[in-house]
Amino acid sequence: MPTKEPLGPALPVLIGAAVMLAMAMGLRQSLGIFLTPMTADIALSVSEFTLAIAIQNLIWGFTQPVIGAMTVRLGFRLPMVLGGVLFCIGLVLLALADGFLMVLLGAGVCIGMAMAATSSAMALAVSSRAVPASRRSLILGLVGSASSVGAMVAAPLGQAINSYTGDWRIGMVGFALLGLSVIPAAWIAGRIDRVHLPAHGGSDSLTARDALKAALRHPPFLVMSAAFFVCGMTLIFLLTHLPNYLAICGMDPMLSATALAIIGGFNIAGSIFFGWAGGRWNKQALLGIMYLCRAVILTAYFIVPPTPESTILFAGFMGFFWLGVSPLIAGSVIEMFGLRWQPMLQGVTFFVHQFGSFAGAFGGGYVFDLTGSYDLAWRAGVLIGAAAGVVQLTVALWRPPARPLPTAA
Repeated sequence: MPTKEPLGPALPVLIGAAVMLAMAMGLRQSLGIFLTPMTADIALSVSEFTLAIAIQNLIWGFTQPVIGAMTVRLGFRLPMVLGGVLFCIGLVLLALADGFLMVLLGAGVCIGMAMAATSSAMALAVSSRAVPASRRSLILGLVGSASSVGAMVAAPLGQAINSYTGDWRIGMVGFALLGLSVIPAAWIAGRIDRVHLPAHGGSDSLTARDALKAALRHPPFLVMSAAFFVCGMTLIFLLTHLPNYLAICGMDPMLSATALAIIGGFNIAGSIFFGWAGGRWNKQALLGIMYLCRAVILTAYFIVPPTPESTILFAGFMGFFWLGVSPLIAGSVIEMFGLRWQPMLQGVTFFVHQFGSFAGAFGGGYVFDLTGSYDLAWRAGVLIGAAAGVVQLTVALWRPPARPLPTAA
């Protein structure tokens, strides 16, 4: 078999998956720029806003494995398109919000469920099926980097509309209009339903329950999932609270939008690099190195008061080590268990990730309301992140033999 095969027939699917991921993740990652104007305009506290984001992450995590399992029977197109519709509904509810309930329904429930059908797990599962194994890791990195393109567009655009009009609701309407692009992109990516999967040992005959049992007995999978909890805690803390932290420190409001855009830009480089690297080196070891690097970068930034220059540098370094986890996690799940149950099992790892996201979003807001400072929150994040990196790297160097899914009885 040749090492390289043409990607022509797969390109529409890959482009659709990339656009869907770019808009869904980009808009969702940029919601933090509305925290300050929303809490100043309506009866909403910082902790209530972050509670809605935290609930979004929990709902996303709970529904991700379910939707992943459903794709085995229903295919990808239907849940992805419905997810795009639900995403737009959530943004419209936010634009009309006059209190906590509508923020909870829009940002928490609707967008949480929509993300489970339109974000990384689904986009990367679609992309994994569209390309040969020899090129899969790099393609996962390329498609995964698309979420950063969305953030580079959404964050500066939303902040510019807010600043120009003085009305955050108009900025949210702009987000809803951008969100409409998710629907046709999901439809095109859904062409993957026509592709038949190659056989992978006995996994094709397993039920969802059997596949889940096998994964939960596999130590590298469990360690990878637990470390992913810390990943979610750190990243969602930054996405949610960095704009407010910079505002408290007297920085220009555009700096937070610029920082989010720079994170998105360096996400592209990081995702492509780690997608490429994952095809050559131990994916688990690369994950451990990434978590350790994040802990060092967080310490260097938060240990002194921020400046525009330090914030830009922080955003660049953090962005490079941000999104590369996606192709590494997706590739690791495929190596362990094959393609058939990848959406569900990758959804399980993401379910754990989202508990960390809940802790990062709500915990950061709670600590801030309690102490008036983010110091305790970032210090806890550094310590837990460093520990996760050490454990992940230790397991990777131990490298127990892979255990494929068993054949159904």
